Amino acid sequence: MLDRARSAGWAIIGREMLDTRQSEATPPKDEPRGCLFALSQPPLMIFLAVIGCLLLMAALHDLLLL
Repeated sequence: MLDRARSAGWAIIGREMLDTRQSEATPPKDEPRGCLFALSQPPLMIFLAVIGCLLLMAALHDLLLL
C-alpha cells in the first residue's frame, strides 16, 4: 500500500513537469526591458571595459610615473 502512494505522488509531479502549455501569467511581449538587460549586452560591456582600462591606466600613470 505504501508503494502505491509513492508511485501516485511521482505520477502527479511528472505530469506537472511535462505540462509545457503557456500560462496566462506570462508577461506581454511589448513590455519594455529594464536597465539590467541593457547592461548585459556585449557591445556595451566591451565599451565599458575599454573606458575602465583607460581610466585605470591614467590613474596608474599619475600614481607611479608623476
